[in-house]
Amino acid sequence: MNMMKKRYIALLGVAFAGLAAYAGSHLIMSSRQQTLPNAVTDAVSPIDSAFLAEDSLVIKGEYIARTADCIACHTAPGGKEFAGGLAMQTPVGAIYSTNITPEADTGIGNYSLSDFVNAVKHGVRKDKSPLYPAMPYPSYTLMPDEDIKALYAYFMKKVTPVRQANPSNTLPFWMSMRWPVAYWQMLFSPQREFVPDSTKDAKINRGAYLVEGPGHCGACHTPRGLAYQEKAFNMQDNDEFLSGAVVDGWRAKSLRGEGNGLGEWTTDELVMFFKTGRTDKTTAFGAMGDVIEHSTQYMTDDDLMSMSMYLKSLPPVKGRAIERPRQEDKTTDKLLAGSDLSRGALLYTEYCMTCHRADGKGVSRIFPALDDNTAVVANNAQSVIQVTLEGSRMADTKHDRMAFTMPGFEYLGDNDVAEIVNYIRTSWTNNAPKVNAHDVNKVRRFINSKSAHYVGEK
Repeated sequence: MNMMKKRYIALLGVAFAGLAAYAGSHLIMSSRQQTLPNAVTDAVSPIDSAFLAEDSLVIKGEYIARTADCIACHTAPGGKEFAGGLAMQTPVGAIYSTNITPEADTGIGNYSLSDFVNAVKHGVRKDKSPLYPAMPYPSYTLMPDEDIKALYAYFMKKVTPVRQANPSNTLPFWMSMRWPVAYWQMLFSPQREFVPDSTKDAKINRGAYLVEGPGHCGACHTPRGLAYQEKAFNMQDNDEFLSGAVVDGWRAKSLRGEGNGLGEWTTDELVMFFKTGRTDKTTAFGAMGDVIEHSTQYMTDDDLMSMSMYLKSLPPVKGRAIERPRQEDKTTDKLLAGSDLSRGALLYTEYCMTCHRADGKGVSRIFPALDDNTAVVANNAQSVIQVTLEGSRMADTKHDRMAFTMPGFEYLGDNDVAEIVNYIRTSWTNNAPKVNAHDVNKVRRFINSKSAHYVGEK
């Protein structure tokens, strides 16, 4: 057999293997889909289904949409609600959220209830293609079908239809193909049901359901593996659950009981944070600000308390310090006396001290404290660097009349940003690892490479 024939046979083998894998992905998609009773699936038009007329179902669905935080991901800044276009950044490009308004051509107006369930709970869209795991269906799969039915009623009856095409992602071609995602789902997105812990009371179990299911807290706060899979879905899986991660360049803190997690937070402080986006010393920033603005501020006090009680029941991550290291505050007196002439102190005095004060305590519920703030002294300083470069905005909630914005200092050089970050991380009682100009430049390049959000054609 000559060399040309061997190459031809090899290429043919690769082609057949690719076709087999592609066909296999469709079999996997078919196995993941759920068929609902004919009374629902046989409806001529999903919008005409009788159950959509039930106002109580729509009201219930609206609340469930808040607990699932649908609006934060499916609404771009400056765009129309649920019309998609939010750019979700990855190291290799952006995935855009889709239009989930009940518009027939560009949204989900032609989705039956079965189509909707399959998309939300199983990651299979109407055309039988798998959804990227940016959609948190590995968590939504815990939601009972009755809740998904209410959610569907809300979207079809109350959400305003918006005609806005879905932009293509900016991933490399080989990562844009959807059929391999079917194999990812088979490996990393099992179909599960929520099982209450018989040793816990009803309130903590309700909190566990909200955190693990519709709230999909693990999607951001649980580290991911090489295949972008969540390393744990609950504490029964392993100790990685809610142990902290980095998402969109932001550090999503550990929600466990160690010092840099929630160990020093009280249950009431957590409730206040979920409701208002701030406590007396800290404020939400990055994606968490959107979660509070669009989701948790609308939740009932009972549900907020349930989530907070559940999170406070979680143990510290193994091997992490229960208490954070602290030092004696020698910074405040030096700043007040003007005796610290270090570059970091001079930059802090010029750019930061007016709001955050000489003692680093800020102004309660207005300007967050920099001293004794777990967001500041985290081992991973990426959020502190990004806030310094890009600025941040407080969550705008009905519970606080004023939301303040911190300006960005991207015009400062990498060395100066590193000086400021190191100063606040090692001053007052703070004791945290230092960063360097390379660390700052890495975050700056990430910010500059972000894909723009899409709000429709102008």
